[in-house]
Amino acid sequence: MATVEEVLEALSHVQDPELHKDLVTLKMVKDVQVDRTAVSATIELTTPACPLKNKIRDDATAAIQRLSGVESVNIDFTSRVRAQQGPSAISGVKHVIAVGSGKGGVGKSTIAANLALALAETGAKVGLLDADIYGPSIPLMLGVQGQQPATDGKILFPIEAHGLAVMSIGFLLPSVEDPVIWRGPMLGGVLNQFLREVSWGELDYLLVDLPPGTGDVPLSLVQSIPLSGAVIVITPQQVASAIGLKTLRMFQADRIEVPILGIIENMSSFECPHCHVKTDIFDEGGGAFLAEREGVPFLGSLPLSAGIRQGSDRGVPVVVSEPGSDAAARFRAIAGALAGRVSVTALGRRTMAVGLPVL
Repeated sequence: MATVEEVLEALSHVQDPELHKDLVTLKMVKDVQVDRTAVSATIELTTPACPLKNKIRDDATAAIQRLSGVESVNIDFTSRVRAQQGPSAISGVKHVIAVGSGKGGVGKSTIAANLALALAETGAKVGLLDADIYGPSIPLMLGVQGQQPATDGKILFPIEAHGLAVMSIGFLLPSVEDPVIWRGPMLGGVLNQFLREVSWGELDYLLVDLPPGTGDVPLSLVQSIPLSGAVIVITPQQVASAIGLKTLRMFQADRIEVPILGIIENMSSFECPHCHVKTDIFDEGGGAFLAEREGVPFLGSLPLSAGIRQGSDRGVPVVVSEPGSDAAARFRAIAGALAGRVSVTALGRRTMAVGLPVL
């Protein structure tokens, strides 16, 4: 009969395929039970959205089955998102992720909303901050336009939408058609209020939907709080890639140095619903090419899809409105890849800070 110690020794040779360290060193093995020829173990993942859970299960099962006397193995999973090393400017929020683009019209807000919903679908606690002060669209996309956040006179409380904690300047305007006519310092002020004077509660991930470009709001964000990383949204054509590169390099600039979690390519192709012929309306492969050239992850691509647009217009994004669609599956895959990159980046920072991961 195998012993608990032998099982742990076997699992010490099983690596997390993204973190590239073994499960025991990462303190991911939380419980091992041996009952004669049956072994069970619980592995605590670094995110409920782990995209490689099945590989971890297969590798751990194979390692334990090699022990003498073992006839059956059962692997269960739990998850706990580990915060990045160092102080956080927002109490209770483990990771803040910026979603940016070089130009408008690339579907950045649609992607931010669907990624937030895909992460929440896995069981993660997720918030979405609409920091596009001049063009707030998140309330409309989530079907909560016209609502107003509660307040105790000092603190604002987010609006709940499809399981997300949501805040936007759109909630504070008399009408969705009313323009915001402010200069730069006022933009930084309202962003700071949304970061520090909103009761976000306990969140694993807070996604910040930035305005396009490299102006006041993105700069105020990176100067105000430590970010876990940034995602860049582009469309495939050369001009969009070139402009998106400016935003990527802003996050990489000296004294900013925000990790690039990856590039997402939107509107990569259109499939005719009648003849099923695919057409690359905005060219193809720009996101993958840019990611490879710049040495950053490519998180995935999304099609030009009527379902994605219709869901956002109705206030029920496609991840919720058409959960079985190809578009929803792609959002889930990208969300898993994003969560994995956040875990990798957080572990890297811990390793640099203390020599070994403190999880």
